[in-house]
Amino acid sequence: MPKIRVNDVELYYEIRGAGEPLLLIAGLGFGAWSWYRQIPHFSRAFLTLAFDNRGAGHSEKPEMAYTIEMMAEDAAALLRALGIERAHVLGHSMGGYIAQELALRHPDLVLRLVLVSTSFGGKNAVLMSPETAAQMRAELEAEDVEEALRRGLRLRFSDRFITEHPDLIEEFLAARKAHLPPRAAWQRQFAACLSFETESRLGSLCAPTLILTGDDDPIVPAENSYRLAATIPHSRLRVFPGARHLVFIERAEEFNQAVIEFLNAER
Repeated sequence: MPKIRVNDVELYYEIRGAGEPLLLIAGLGFGAWSWYRQIPHFSRAFLTLAFDNRGAGHSEKPEMAYTIEMMAEDAAALLRALGIERAHVLGHSMGGYIAQELALRHPDLVLRLVLVSTSFGGKNAVLMSPETAAQMRAELEAEDVEEALRRGLRLRFSDRFITEHPDLIEEFLAARKAHLPPRAAWQRQFAACLSFETESRLGSLCAPTLILTGDDDPIVPAENSYRLAATIPHSRLRVFPGARHLVFIERAEEFNQAVIEFLNAER
């Protein structure tokens, strides 16, 4: 289980493949495990690096306030500690917050940027409904974790996907249950998300950017991706009809192809 200490926190990471480096940054409460439908494909073309953010998975969970800036600095320090001078960066949801901050704070480290099911935060972001927020919190607070996770499936996957792919749903549930973070660590990550905002700085973003979203995402509504695309210079937007928050799992084949084509495009 490879770990490395950066910024006074020990981070778990996985690295596979060869080629240009590609850093995968997971969302709130998720970790390297969540890229199980990406890593086997991306690692055929890229040196693929996935890790657990502080507060999640096998990484340390220090008892302190977290910020998105702090977690972006963790990611930058991880790349440098592993001798990676520049990398493509892909972030999902909270990981998209971290990826934006990383690209803004360390433009020398980022080749191309992929932002998935995410937003620029702040007053102009479109928030999830109070009911959705309550349901997400209930997943960590419920006595019956299995039941709570199953109720939460419809926040993350379309009804059609749940019905037509019970094997993939069971695979996801088993992995999610095995990697649930402690409630306090999840709350520290969630608090970091609440204070995040990049809208006023995205005009200076120089990395070529691909924005991906499902158009039926109740956690980070798709309108956020449209607003990102309107704010980030020369960005591209791809919308997956009918998909919800975990579009990279639900529509893995199309998602992976879109990412690989973008990263391999002429510069």
